[in-house]
Amino acid sequence: MSERVKVDEATVATLVAEQFPQWADLPITRVKPGGWDNRTFRLGADLLVRMPAAAHYLAQVEKEQMWLPRLAPGLPLSIPAPMAVGAPGRGYPFPWSICAWIAGETVAAAADGLDHEALAQDLADFLLALHAVDASEGPPAGPHNFHRGGDPAVYDGQTRAAVQALGDQIDGAAALALWDEALATRWDRPPVWIHGDVAPGNLLVRNGRLAAVIDFGTCGVGDPACDLAFAWTVLEDAARDTFRQRLGLDDACWLRGQAWALWKALIVVAGAPGVHTHERDLHLGVLRRLGVM
Repeated sequence: MSERVKVDEATVATLVAEQFPQWADLPITRVKPGGWDNRTFRLGADLLVRMPAAAHYLAQVEKEQMWLPRLAPGLPLSIPAPMAVGAPGRGYPFPWSICAWIAGETVAAAADGLDHEALAQDLADFLLALHAVDASEGPPAGPHNFHRGGDPAVYDGQTRAAVQALGDQIDGAAALALWDEALATRWDRPPVWIHGDVAPGNLLVRNGRLAAVIDFGTCGVGDPACDLAFAWTVLEDAARDTFRQRLGLDDACWLRGQAWALWKALIVVAGAPGVHTHERDLHLGVLRRLGVM
């Protein structure tokens, strides 16, 4: 894991002024929470600066610049619109992006007042539209997106180590039974576009309905199962059923979705570095919903 970079408002302001003088007078405000893969800053009222936090997130900059404009026309909700690419400078070592700002409250922030049924319907419709976009030239799963859209077996070692580390805090036998059953299945259809990180912080709501999906850094093409993990991260039982029925994906895909949710929850709860208490609590809930705790 490469070292994570710190960057402040003054550095962002200088980089913007030097490279994009047309925006030099706009105020810079750090977005909180700002995400894990990127340091994010509001630039004026209409723009957002995204700065990779470490070297292994660099591929996301070029990928989003290339693919987001191609994906947007086929999607029913707003997604980020790239406006410019910045160069390294002033001690910041990586390329960075400027995108259009999208108004809304994250699902994470709006959790207590969410209509889960409506959210399940809106998200399923978005993912169905994403799956329908031509994926023939899209980037397959790999290091650029931490293998989202690929076989969850790539994380077999991490999963088993986390089960062992958690000991009697969880039902390890149930967790491994679910994991092994999922790993025995495969996506045997043509690859489809996946978002790769359908998480509460990457979904924006306005007026109680899903309005935008952001942060496509882990997008790619492959097996859509990784995008199903959200069903156990946030959705209540009835809404989870709605989500499943509306998507119409087969039982094996749903099982691999559980495996992706299980892997992430296990490594978070077992003590992945840099995880906040609220994130750990969220994933304890995932393990309960999956029936392994």
